[in-house]
This record gives sequence, structure tokens and C-alpha cells, in this order.
Amino acid sequence: MTQILQTAAVGTSRATGLRRYRQVLWLLTKRDLKVRYTTSVLGYVWSILDPLLMSLIYYFVFTKVFHRSVGEDPYIVFLLSALLPWQWFSNSVSDSTKAFITDAKLVRSTKIPRTIWVNRIVASKGIEFVLSIPVLAFFALGSHAAVHWQIVLFPVAVVLQMVLITGLSLIIAPLVVFFRDLERAVRLILRFLFYATPIIYSSKSLPREFRPVMAFNPLAGIFDVYRATFFPQELIKKEAVVGAVVCFVVLGVGLVVFRLCERAVLKEI
Repeated sequence: MTQILQTAAVGTSRATGLRRYRQVLWLLTKRDLKVRYTTSVLGYVWSILDPLLMSLIYYFVFTKVFHRSVGEDPYIVFLLSALLPWQWFSNSVSDSTKAFITDAKLVRSTKIPRTIWVNRIVASKGIEFVLSIPVLAFFALGSHAAVHWQIVLFPVAVVLQMVLITGLSLIIAPLVVFFRDLERAVRLILRFLFYATPIIYSSKSLPREFRPVMAFNPLAGIFDVYRATFFPQELIKKEAVVGAVVCFVVLGVGLVVFRLCERAVLKEI
């Protein structure tokens, strides 16, 4: 792998740098997916089994046990339209804590831009998310969920989420090298963020005094855009716009932090 990466990095110029970067990124992304799927019998199934089981549990608890409505009907579609992208976010941010530590030798010995070690995680988890979309479509068809014109905004939500995850990962990946306890802290924060984000409930079900604060949680706006495909009433324009701005701010901060920490990271790993 080291030899392949070094060969790909040789002769990189400004004209061909982006093309080579994409080539190496795709190479690393395929490696991650191959390792994930070839080492287990069920392979692809595991990438959708967790959010699917969680959706079925919440569906059963809220609709069959307590008979309470915390979202829109069909509730299973409401859940999956947020849980599937949440898996992309959660797994990417969690794995970014090991972006440099796991492949420390390759990071030190190759001259490709080090951001690629973060972006390949975002890309591989993003592909898994795309591959899970048929599951959402299956339940939408099975429950006769109506599809609205807001489906054209679905790719916008994908792009915004990719920007957000990349920015956060660029911050977390280098900092974990210096503060190893940050890895456990990230897990705790993700657990809190799951319940602080409208995933199992609707943004509109929150008390009005909490809605302005929720607008600064970019995931809330992104998930509302996803859900607008089936539930256009869930789309709060102000929340979505503020969330989009926050995504790009986080990306800018991530690029600055990464650039400031890059040399120190190479010395530390």
C-alpha cells in the first residue's frame, strides 16, 4: 500500500494534483470498504442492520406500547429518514478519532495531502449511507408514503452533511493525537447529540423557546431537509438556512485547525 501511494504521489503538480488526490482517495476508500465487507459474512447487511433495528424498536415503543405520536406517519419512514444519515454522521466522526493513529506509518511515509486520511473515512461512510437508501425506499413504498417535490433537495442535504462531517473530522482527527481522552469524550458527545437532535421526534414538537437554539444544531436542519421528501411540513426554512451556514463555518474552522496541527501531528505519531 505504501508503494502504491508513493507512486501516486510522485510528480504531483498543481495541474494534476486534484486528479491524483481523487485517485488516491478512491483507492483508500475502496480499501476501507473491501476490508469492512470481505471480513464478515453478512457484509452490506451490517451497514443497515443497526439503524433498521433501532427504527423498529422506537417504532414499537412509541406506537405500540405508549401509543404516542412523536413524529409524522408513517413513523417508520420518519425514523429511517433521519437514522440512516445519523449513522453516516456518527460513524464518520467516531472513526475520525483513529484517522491518523491507525495508519500512522502510512501517514508519515507518504507525501500526499494528509486531509485524505480524514476524507477517505467520510467518503467510505458516505457510500454506505447511499447504499442504505433503498431500505428507506422499501419502507416508503410498503407504507405508501407520499413523495413530494422536495425530493430534489435530498442531494443538497447530502452535500451539507458531507461538509459538516468533513469539518468536524478535520478538527477531531489531529486533536486526538495530542489528547487521547478526546476519543472517549467524542463517544459521549455523540450519545448526547443523538437525543439533542430531532431524530426520534420532530423539530416542531419542541417547545417554542427551544427552537431558536435547535436552529444552531446543523443536523436538525439537514435532517429536516431529508424528511421533506416525505413530510414537507417538517422543513423549517430558517432552521435549514442557519444549519447550512454553520456547516460551512465548521468546515472553515476544521481546515484552519488541521493546517495548524499538521506538522505537530507528524512528529507525534
